[in-house]
Amino acid sequence: MSQAKPLPLSRRHVFAVAGAAGALAGAAAVLPKLGSAVPAAATKVAADKADGYQATPHVLRYYQTARV
Repeated sequence: MSQAKPLPLSRRHVFAVAGAAGALAGAAAVLPKLGSAVPAAATKVAADKADGYQATPHVLRYYQTARV
């Protein structure tokens, strides 16, 4: 029986694993915050629909910048 040789550890492989670990850590840090923000956003949308359309200064500025 032949024994399997371990793969040589290359710099490219180390950086790829480090990058993936960093991305996973960032996602894990953001996910709990998103879960608590969703119900508040849904409540805000429901309240806005009850009030009807409002031409706020933000909306009026958007219309000014969107003109062609």
